Amino acid sequence: MKEYQTITEISGPLVFAEVDEPIGYDEIVEIETPQGETKRGQVLESSEGLVAIQVFEGTSGIDRNASVKFLGETLKMPVTEDLLGRVLDGSGQPIDGGPEIVPEERHDIVGAAINPYSREYPEEFIQTGVSAIDGMNTLVRGQKLPIFSASGLPHNDLALQIARQATVPEDNKQGDSEDSEFAVIFGAMGITAEEANEFMEDFERTGALERSVVFMNLADDPAVERTVTPRLALTTAEYLAFEKDYHVLVILTDMTNYCEALREIGAAREEVPGRRGYPGYMYTDLAQLYERAGRIEGRDGSVTQIPILTMPGDDDTHPIPDLTGYITEGQIYIDRALNSQGVQPPINPLPSLSRLMDDGIGEGLTREDHADVSDQMYAAYAEGEDLRDLVNIVGREALSERDNIYLDFAERFEEEFVDQGFDTDRTIDETLDIGWNLLSMFPKSELNRVDEELIEKYYHEDETEEAVEAEA
Repeated sequence: MKEYQTITEISGPLVFAEVDEPIGYDEIVEIETPQGETKRGQVLESSEGLVAIQVFEGTSGIDRNASVKFLGETLKMPVTEDLLGRVLDGSGQPIDGGPEIVPEERHDIVGAAINPYSREYPEEFIQTGVSAIDGMNTLVRGQKLPIFSASGLPHNDLALQIARQATVPEDNKQGDSEDSEFAVIFGAMGITAEEANEFMEDFERTGALERSVVFMNLADDPAVERTVTPRLALTTAEYLAFEKDYHVLVILTDMTNYCEALREIGAAREEVPGRRGYPGYMYTDLAQLYERAGRIEGRDGSVTQIPILTMPGDDDTHPIPDLTGYITEGQIYIDRALNSQGVQPPINPLPSLSRLMDDGIGEGLTREDHADVSDQMYAAYAEGEDLRDLVNIVGREALSERDNIYLDFAERFEEEFVDQGFDTDRTIDETLDIGWNLLSMFPKSELNRVDEELIEKYYHEDETEEAVEAEA
């Protein structure tokens, strides 16, 4: 280790120092201030004779008289199975009053890229207990499925609901994964102290903390720390999944705060900005995080990701949701109009998508009618939504009897299928049974996306009779 007192410039979260030897990219640095305080940092850029260091705890108190010590290693996460049930700050230090972490191993937080040849195709169902996800946009083990939300919408409530309810149903465990346990890694970036308290109260109240590892980076913590938090969370997830055979669900909120930290650091480095001031390498940076989800051939565990982001101005063409959509396998939309109606959770299935759903549902994975029920409800709800626009012009009286059934379906679909509250945990069988109750409003001739054998098995004649009587 070499120690220098050659700081030349301090800019925002960055410290620039002159050196007389090559310094490795991402190398960990200790900076000792004249007051005796020690701060940790990481080499962000290294060139001949000069390095840029991002300081995790912020640059307050650092001046040109501070000493810089390069440790010769990259940032590592101490990992152990005993991390389950622990709460850590955004830099991986315990903040729950528990004992110090005694690691079994120390893993580089950058992780190792999964060889595409070694990847197993994701095709096993994860039950979140949320009908709008399980029934319409199914989450599959090893998938990365983001939630697109916006300011003021209850994405945090949905995140907590998924964290405490998500499970691998016993009768849906496949092959060599039968003995695997389920764990949740929760990484919060840039959240307020009030939100942090809500998260912790819910985790402790419901007992979800016992199978979880929580990383908390608060809004008043240094922005630089936000770039480290998701990497620490994913490193922990990879250890539990690929070395301890857990099925791990990683929830990261809020990716918008993470990207804002990238923009702040880019501005401090005086980089040429890309779209809307974000770094041109943001796509690559996000891909490095999202692509750490998946399954590896020969390993029982899996890493599944649900990143949550708030779209600035409700704009899904903004660079953050736009790039996220390119990298991930679908998206779940939180809808402002449904939220204003009091629907909980306000998930709009129409713009939502799970690209791996078809491979994760059906006989042997979920119920054999899952795909047909989902397709038929999508079509019926979409037609009902179109008719709502028409009603605003011509009035409901001008519509046919068939059109009125579709309008009634759209209303009941939101009230009975999507709206379930944040404390209701539905099995996939309960979700599909509700779906059949709704589809049975239609005459059998309208169910053109459902196999006839399934109609004979699950169709409810009494629902059709009640719909006809209500119309009369």
